[in-house]
Amino acid sequence: MKEAAAALHRRAVVVDAHCDTVLDLAAGRRRLGVRSAQGHVDLPRLREGGVDVQFFAHFVEPRCRREQALKRFLELYDAFMAEAEANARDLAVVSTWTQLEEALAQGRIAAVIAIEGGDLLCGSLEVLRCLRRLGVGVLGLTWNERNDLADGVGEAARAGGLTRFGRQVVAEMNRLGMVIDVSHLAEPGFWDVLDLTSQPVIASHSNARAVCDHVRNLTDDQIRALAANGGVMGLNFCPPFVDPHRADVDRLVDHALHVLELVGPDHLGLGSDFDGILETPAGLEDAGRFPRLTEALLKRGVDENTVAKILGGNFLRVLRQVWGSAPEPSMT
Repeated sequence: MKEAAAALHRRAVVVDAHCDTVLDLAAGRRRLGVRSAQGHVDLPRLREGGVDVQFFAHFVEPRCRREQALKRFLELYDAFMAEAEANARDLAVVSTWTQLEEALAQGRIAAVIAIEGGDLLCGSLEVLRCLRRLGVGVLGLTWNERNDLADGVGEAARAGGLTRFGRQVVAEMNRLGMVIDVSHLAEPGFWDVLDLTSQPVIASHSNARAVCDHVRNLTDDQIRALAANGGVMGLNFCPPFVDPHRADVDRLVDHALHVLELVGPDHLGLGSDFDGILETPAGLEDAGRFPRLTEALLKRGVDENTVAKILGGNFLRVLRQVWGSAPEPSMT
């Protein structure tokens, strides 16, 4: 089984739809090209784990609001781009399907720039368009709190749906060919996005609430709606979202099996949340351990074609469709 799992993992294109490594890079705590004993993600460990496409979330801390948030994003972006340029032999920043294909053909890891939280838009579609020109390919509309677009899951019973500006952002992201991320979005906003969008959306790092009853996880109705939209949910490795009592590889596979039974093989992927979580499930201690999940899925009876879709094929389908739906962004 171990050899079959290793061979499948090598053949598959592995996509991790969420890590928070940029915060450490911007703070100078680590270098992307140097293996570290701290944190979860660096290029040596991505190579060891067979990761081909990594979404790098640019998470602006809640202390920063609107114009401060935009300034903070630019600081994070500058730090990440400096690291990407220093490691250009191994890493390519991509924001179009053509660029992603080229990176994979060259044997480089494709880095997708994502933003977690729409505060930094400052209520401006012009800012959104500039961010797309800078190479941002994915935007999570909220973090846990309320912003100009919508309410996050932290607003609980008070949570409402998309604001007027949030609705405009959904339409403009569709036009620009940007992937909409609904992780962290309160449920009323989730349903608004699904009603409005003309493109598949993702929940980049969320689990199944039927397996672990946490507000950050999706209900069965949400998972069914995401699947009907053509979207994908990325399994999150954060222990409280996996199981507060037993967070390990097998329990994460329980989430996978639930989603597969609910909506089939085309709507599940990986969204580790590495470097955004203090602890990890046993057996998935860093990005180098992704092959253990492949082995665990096979051991639980998931067929190889489905495993390959979970490892990356499903997220690739969404990127191909959404990024291919609009002209390639240009600085001209």
